[in-house]
Amino acid sequence: FETLSRFRLGTAAFRQTWTPAGIGRAHFDGLGPLYNAPSCESCHVNDGRGRPTGEGGAPYGSASMILKLSNPTTDGGGDPVYGRQLQDLAIAGLKAEGRIRIDYEPSTFTFADGARAHLRTPRVSIADPAYGPLDPQTRLQPRIAPPMIGLGLIARIAPADIMANADPDDRDGDGISGRASLIAGDGPPRLGRFGWKADQPDLDGQIAIALTRDMGISSKAHPSGFGDCTPAQQLCRRAPDGNSARFDNREAHRVIRDWLLAYSENLEVPPPRKADDPEIAAGEALFYRLGCEACHRASFVTAPSLDAPHLAGREIAPYSDFLLHDMGPGLADGAAAPQAEAGEWRTAPLWGIGLTHEVNGNMAFLHDGRARSLTEAVLWHGGEAAASRDAFAALKSAERDGLIAFLEAL
Repeated sequence: FETLSRFRLGTAAFRQTWTPAGIGRAHFDGLGPLYNAPSCESCHVNDGRGRPTGEGGAPYGSASMILKLSNPTTDGGGDPVYGRQLQDLAIAGLKAEGRIRIDYEPSTFTFADGARAHLRTPRVSIADPAYGPLDPQTRLQPRIAPPMIGLGLIARIAPADIMANADPDDRDGDGISGRASLIAGDGPPRLGRFGWKADQPDLDGQIAIALTRDMGISSKAHPSGFGDCTPAQQLCRRAPDGNSARFDNREAHRVIRDWLLAYSENLEVPPPRKADDPEIAAGEALFYRLGCEACHRASFVTAPSLDAPHLAGREIAPYSDFLLHDMGPGLADGAAAPQAEAGEWRTAPLWGIGLTHEVNGNMAFLHDGRARSLTEAVLWHGGEAAASRDAFAALKSAERDGLIAFLEAL
């Protein structure tokens, strides 16, 4: 009963629209001053994946895409003026930092049987920058919102079970060199497993970073009420915030964080569909034969847990190893992170991927949503996945359709 109650409160908190400091409810006070979305649900619509902004900067769906800013020459790692993330919304009296603009460069991929697929390479820029030009060393890194399902199960995979699949030096010679993301901190390094770059070791950290950068909401981990505003943005830093002695001197105080955690870790994964369909079975066999399962691991068992017995000891099928893999220059995002190279990405879980259109009404895959179909997503695989991609491209059309049908049934 207690878990269910916390989940329902978390549902309300996840959907709640925050308001600027001094306006509205005391419990959800302090939005911004600069921000990307006024609620968690604004980005994670129906708990599903986001989509990129429209071509040429058309504003549809932009709330479910953010633009990270990376600069190796600054102490904080972000742009000296714009910070770690572009905020495209602002409270009254301040200017939003700018808008994400994406222009696509088309290309054509030809399969062995002569069929063609049309790909698109995104070229990202910032339209209407309100605080002057970016530093020349700043790199733009677009990200769409990932799905919310199964996060509590991922959190309860024993680190040793993830580490057991790591092979950074490719000692077995299979071309796959998955590497664990180890996050430095006050104590021993912790295993990163959340985020496109596996840069967060737990859900608490993932929630806290989204609150401060996406919404400008302070929490225990990020106590500043002005969010991502830099010293160069003094009007933003002087704006009123919602930090209150009544609520731990934070905007998202302990109770709200507990509610959001209860929501995030208890969203169930939909079961696979059409398991008895011969086409699905044939597609699954190809999935293994082409080596896809080398990174998209089908099975884990969650560890024992006293605080969440309903998530413990469960056999799960995330189709991910939660390791970093080099995906080649085509997917490299222009700058290395502290724990990952520019072309390295955490293997994305595949569970529920076939319901993307039903849940969100669109198809946008990979970290920046460039792939409009699962076929396109496969064709973008390079680096360690190049051999599997090439084997997929060499299949007959019916075989390719079967493999895609298997993915759509997950």
